[in-house]
Amino acid sequence: MTDLVPPPCPITGAPAKRLIQPVSVKLLRELWRWSFRTDASAAFGGIKRFHLWESPCGLAFFDPMRPGDAAFYRSFYANVAAHDRLSGERAHRPEMELAAQPVPEGGRVLDVGCGGGSFATYLPGRAYVGLDPFFAEDAPPGRDIRAETVAQHAAKHAATYDAAVALQVIEHVADPLGVVREMAVCLKPGGVLVIGVPSWPSTLTAIPNFVMNAPPHHLSWWNETSLRALATRLGLSVEAVQPVPVARAGGIICWMARLAPRAPDGRFFVAGWRYYLGLGWAYAAGWLLDRLFGIPRNVRPHDIMLVARKPG
Repeated sequence: MTDLVPPPCPITGAPAKRLIQPVSVKLLRELWRWSFRTDASAAFGGIKRFHLWESPCGLAFFDPMRPGDAAFYRSFYANVAAHDRLSGERAHRPEMELAAQPVPEGGRVLDVGCGGGSFATYLPGRAYVGLDPFFAEDAPPGRDIRAETVAQHAAKHAATYDAAVALQVIEHVADPLGVVREMAVCLKPGGVLVIGVPSWPSTLTAIPNFVMNAPPHHLSWWNETSLRALATRLGLSVEAVQPVPVARAGGIICWMARLAPRAPDGRFFVAGWRYYLGLGWAYAAGWLLDRLFGIPRNVRPHDIMLVARKPG
């Protein structure tokens, strides 16, 4: 472990400043199987261990960064109905309400990694285009959602949009800087960029062995300083970095963070029956408390949003 060479930060390129912990692929594979009945093996081919690093700008990231493919996400979302709750037609997310605020009236909006495109319902009077290589075929009739990557779209639609938005997207990709750079290419001069991500430290990272925070799902963990570094790297002017109120669907996570046992050395992923059983207990008790009481009082937000502007 002492011979490891710190990898470059995916945002700034500076060497990572510290190793947070190594994470066994065997542990992650079993956590995915038992927690979400999902086989993540395809993303782990040839890897025995990931390393979780912290960069000087505050970004935490896994090395190597191995994202899930369409098959992984279809299996995962089907098993937990997460996609319907978070981006389906019944979704209600304070994040979407917040993200819609800086979008100008009558403007053109690009929604990257849009899922079912429910963000469009928060944008009356705007021209909406969504991109989702995995789920475009599931879009509601009449909604303009395209099976394209943002790089493919940017090659044909530079300087086209008044706003470009990615909600709960860049933490999933191996090249977050590249994705956001292509989003900026799509913006008109003076256009607004909106990025919503899970934050750390937060309730999400307070739950040991919460495998949604690990490859092939979450490849990077974000905070205010790393979001500001992202905007600076791309020459964008930061207008706001703000917490996002907890959505109703996130109540169970808040309860789990209060109930799950902590690893004594601060690790986020740890083998051992105490932590496996503790995770199961936290989920079962959290599910019940969430149904009885909803979101706990005085809970801290576990998502954060960047609003930045392209030079005019």
